[in-house]
Amino acid sequence: MSPPNVPLIDLSRLEPAVAQAVAAGIERVRDSGRYLMGDELAAFEAAFASLCGTSHCIGVANGTDALELALRALGCGPGDKVATVANAGMYATVAILAVGATPLYVDIDADTMTMSAVALRNTISPAVKAVVATHLYGRLADMEALAAAAGDAALVEDCAQAHGAICADVRAGAFGAIGCFSFYPTKNLGAMGDAGALTTNDPDLAAALRALRHYGWSDRFVAERAGGRNSRLDEIQAAVLSAKLPYLDAWNARRRQIAEIYRRELSGLDLSLPETEGDDHVVHLYVIRTPDRDALAKQLTAAGIGCAVHYPIADYHQTAVISTLGKLAPLAEVEQAVPEILTLPCHPWMTDEETTLVADTVRTALRAGDS
Repeated sequence: MSPPNVPLIDLSRLEPAVAQAVAAGIERVRDSGRYLMGDELAAFEAAFASLCGTSHCIGVANGTDALELALRALGCGPGDKVATVANAGMYATVAILAVGATPLYVDIDADTMTMSAVALRNTISPAVKAVVATHLYGRLADMEALAAAAGDAALVEDCAQAHGAICADVRAGAFGAIGCFSFYPTKNLGAMGDAGALTTNDPDLAAALRALRHYGWSDRFVAERAGGRNSRLDEIQAAVLSAKLPYLDAWNARRRQIAEIYRRELSGLDLSLPETEGDDHVVHLYVIRTPDRDALAKQLTAAGIGCAVHYPIADYHQTAVISTLGKLAPLAEVEQAVPEILTLPCHPWMTDEETTLVADTVRTALRAGDS
């Protein structure tokens, strides 16, 4: 099969200066002879905490571990409920089930597709120990409204798709009790493998998270904290992330430029386009909505345009969830959104010409469908 004319993402296009910095970081780790819990990790943790505006950053093995360890640090376990959304790929659900708690699915806002504060307010109860608010597709959830609706429940941010997003001078990862990040290679800030981190301003939570990522140790071979894991961000990935971090804001700005081209070229069609103009949206994914999603995806693929569905199955419809929790009542806005969403190519190294080609192909496909 020939490669697509415009791939969904192309990680091989990294700028030469960034590629050189990455190579230098890897070489630095090789020469140091220390591959875990060393200077590279400490340097990245300090730099990323500074970017997020938090007092602490704790590097871990991946974003899902970050979510699980956050819930463990907050004391979530059997008998507790954790509120989350059902349209964000199962990651929070996996973490909630891993700590023995029960996910409580909250409906989404029709426009942003992030958690609805009104729905949370109508769902919250004393049994809810934490709320996992996912910043979806690069858009910050309405953290002020969600914090008010959460009441006494701890607010955890799933920031895996919102590196660098800002609202009222506050960055993703600094709104809740704990921020959870994934640095999967396709993220706005991506490693060369799996990697993750947590951010917090609470020194006690930071200490708990540092222990939990490292067997629950308080000292070498002294395990005092239950629920500890082996979940370390290794030195090579930390060096890679440090090399890329200075470019994050510029990359996010380029994503917004691409989104603006899409908005200009696709306006007036039978599509719902995301609002991406502000700094609160870093366009991790450019997701449109159309009732003809499957037909459009098929035509784009045939034309060599990369596209995908993020995400095709609501969590409560997943077999793994049904087998654990039984069948749950569907949520109206989630059920409306899932069959309509489609992700178009959008990454910092995409050219204006490629973006216009994608838009032209979408326009042609939709008009052909109307004829």
